[in-house]
Amino acid sequence: MAEIVKVGILGVMGMLIAVQFKAQKPEYGMYISFAISILIFGFCLRQVEAVMGQMTRIRQYLGGAESYLSTLLKVIGITYVCEFSAAVCKDGGFGAVANQIEILGKLSVMIAGLPILFAVIEQIQGLM
Repeated sequence: MAEIVKVGILGVMGMLIAVQFKAQKPEYGMYISFAISILIFGFCLRQVEAVMGQMTRIRQYLGGAESYLSTLLKVIGITYVCEFSAAVCKDGGFGAVANQIEILGKLSVMIAGLPILFAVIEQIQGLM
């Protein structure tokens, strides 16, 4: 909980500093915003490492179906990277690029999930 508060304070303080610079030099505000985003993203990656440590327990429950877990991790990674990239582009004033990144992310998630959909369809057909 304390780490989340620290990250929240870092974000708010970074935003306040960026706003101060943005009035005189807009590019400095964008650079500060980008730097704060990278710092917070680095914190997120540390949290992902902690989650990965718990994945061994999940693997035990899945038995031989570990491909589902790897697909889930791919989808999570795709969504985080696309959301982060799109947010940075929006902050920089490139909304069209951000929208294209979001579309690519959605398509990538759909493509990554297709093997699971096919496995479910095969299971349903096997029951009939």
